[in-house]
Amino acid sequence: MSGIPVGISTCLLGREVRHDGGHKHSRYCTQVLSKHLEFRSICPELEAGLGVPRPAIHLREYSDGLRLIETRGTADHTDAMQGFIDQIMPTLADLRGYILMAKSPSCGMERIKVHNENGQVARRDGRGMFAGALLKAYPLMPVEEEGRLNDDMLRENFIERIFAYDDWMQNVAGDNLSARALIEFHTRHKFQLLAHSESIYRQLGPMLGDLKSEPLENISNRYINQFMEAMSQKVSRGSHMNAMQHLMGYLRDSMGDEDRKVLREQIEAYRRGEVPLVVPMTLLRMAQRREPVNYLRAQQYLTPYPDELGLRNNV
Repeated sequence: MSGIPVGISTCLLGREVRHDGGHKHSRYCTQVLSKHLEFRSICPELEAGLGVPRPAIHLREYSDGLRLIETRGTADHTDAMQGFIDQIMPTLADLRGYILMAKSPSCGMERIKVHNENGQVARRDGRGMFAGALLKAYPLMPVEEEGRLNDDMLRENFIERIFAYDDWMQNVAGDNLSARALIEFHTRHKFQLLAHSESIYRQLGPMLGDLKSEPLENISNRYINQFMEAMSQKVSRGSHMNAMQHLMGYLRDSMGDEDRKVLREQIEAYRRGEVPLVVPMTLLRMAQRREPVNYLRAQQYLTPYPDELGLRNNV
């Protein structure tokens, strides 16, 4: 079975496409994520025709906007890059996420140096030309820089968003949109929403209460925008604890007194930072499997991504 399609900067796969002929091989991407994601690699600078090796480039700010200029000299590659962006961007609609190379004037997502007309650093809050176009064209798509995936919480959040976004794109978006599809999606992700943002969770339920008040497409667009906004928020230990306690309420009849005591102890231990999330979550999943509750069987919060990724072992 094919993995979920995700874009990635080509150099992260170990291919020698950087301006100096080198690469930035990410073994986490090639040895771990590649087992579950189907990578589509793009090197904007190479595919815009700049070649390998090539002169280094950077962003310069002029009165008419940002330009991609060689660091030594005045050669301008803005039009070549824009031409490639215009050509490639419509073909990325099937992607469920994107992993970018940091610090790049083409692929950097944030904190990119912007130079003045004389080539001196004027500010450090720029965004790579390709990355900016990607984020503008696909604002719902989960996008992250490879270096930030070294952070356990950012990595777990990014992968969780990819799988949730894939669910939406496969089962709700486009021709699949229906009132039933929208409600079933919301049902599957209720506890994830509760954990990520209780305030947005409480807004989205009523939004689906009257699906005949306006065109369904309008409602679904508002829904997924708020849903992905919620999913981008980090989950605190207290919020996970709240979600797990709600889950326990559905399992009260399938757990004995001693099992409930152990689970409460482990949820508290998680809240104090003494055990990772996988410990109380495993106990919840065991209780659900022992005496399945139909409502919980579909909850993505229990298994938001493949267990083999081991993401909850570190958060």
